[in-house]
Amino acid sequence: MSANGRSLARWHRRTVLKLGAATTAALGTATTAIPGLGAPSRAAAQRTDPVEPGAGQWKTWLLPSANELRLPPPPDSAAEVAAVRAAAGRRDVATLDRIAFWDAGSAAYRWNEIALDLANVKNNLSASVSTRAMTLMNAAIYDGAVAAWAAKYAYNRPRPSDVDPSLTTVVSPPPSPSYPSEHAVAAAAASAVLAHLFPEEAAALAQLAEEAATSRVLAGVQYPSDVAAGLEMGRAVAARAIERANTDNFGARWEGTIPDAPGRWTGPAAVNAEESLWKPWVLSSPSQLRPGPPPAADSSQMAAELAEIKNFPRTPRTTGIALGWQYGQRGTPNTHIFWDRHASRLLFEDRLDANPPRAAEVYLLTMMVWLDTWIATQDTKFAYWGIRPFQLDPSLTTVFPTPPFPSYPSNRASFNPAAATILGHFFPREAGVLLDIADEITESAIWAGIHFRSDLTSARSIADTVVRMALEQAQVV
Repeated sequence: MSANGRSLARWHRRTVLKLGAATTAALGTATTAIPGLGAPSRAAAQRTDPVEPGAGQWKTWLLPSANELRLPPPPDSAAEVAAVRAAAGRRDVATLDRIAFWDAGSAAYRWNEIALDLANVKNNLSASVSTRAMTLMNAAIYDGAVAAWAAKYAYNRPRPSDVDPSLTTVVSPPPSPSYPSEHAVAAAAASAVLAHLFPEEAAALAQLAEEAATSRVLAGVQYPSDVAAGLEMGRAVAARAIERANTDNFGARWEGTIPDAPGRWTGPAAVNAEESLWKPWVLSSPSQLRPGPPPAADSSQMAAELAEIKNFPRTPRTTGIALGWQYGQRGTPNTHIFWDRHASRLLFEDRLDANPPRAAEVYLLTMMVWLDTWIATQDTKFAYWGIRPFQLDPSLTTVFPTPPFPSYPSNRASFNPAAATILGHFFPREAGVLLDIADEITESAIWAGIHFRSDLTSARSIADTVVRMALEQAQVV
């Protein structure tokens, strides 16, 4: 196996389904089913109210509207049940394992985990570059889900087990129309965006997408034509995400100069300055929320803020927490991973993993506000060149080396409260706990000695505004 093939091999776990190039052909050969494997379910089992029948009208971010990708009507359902039944005959231990793997969580769940693995383990991208990738992918998944839901409720195609109640399924048929396959849409959208961002992984990603999509036919809950239509729709919306990726100023060169003036940040290089030029999603421009300048370095306010840092009574606990959020992020290497996985946990706990469009919205808005607050704070940093505490007072010791870019405003005091507030909006029972975590991350900058209080308050104002704007633009219902 090549290095490229190995890079995503763990997502295949025990084995990989032997899928042909064409979905229908791959489903045509039956093998003997193994009785007793997987808990069979019938069409009537665990059915609830229809899932988000109005989601096809939700706001889209890449498409003008969900109707942009309206599919033609599906073929006759009764004529395709035989293909689903034939697919059921191919189930074996390995197949059931892969069906269960892709059925865990919403259609977006596994792709978020795959993207995090690619960005942060395989390629060790910075938090900002990784979050850009996550936002692009989740935008494609979300817009694909909205378009899929518009088609689902336009055609109201029954699930295979509704047409043939004797058909045994190995997962519960979702309480939504069958056409197109939501898993196929998410798989095609995510894999195509990720292949654009990580071209060396394109073949492995395409194989995973085919497996994820076809697993729904093998499970008995969708038809081959549902999968084919879903793959087509997912690729179409991915193309829009790739268009945006090619025009969002990623890779732009920053051509400014570092000011040589008393009371300003100084350094050998303007690290990450080019990220202040990126195109945001919610904001009209990186500078839209730029606050006024920081306190003057020789002002009484700055003297008081410096005294707060120097007089903070560090303890092993506060030092450990500060180090944890800077380097270990309490078990994850970057806080965007921390918040994305909090989103997954909360979706599971509230059973919203069974609501694909809502789950896709949660993932997208969490990453989107993280990214836009980052862009906004980068713009402000390189507009004002706020001095760092250790530069104002060289006698100051910090818990860890100060990041090599201006101080005002704080990145961490913006994107962490933004992500926490978005998740708190969707999961109000957890809102207080989530904000407590964000507040701890924010305060750890004072504990570590790397930020002034005004850096934090200005950042929080940016975060609150970005979240408000994101919820308004998303028209969250």
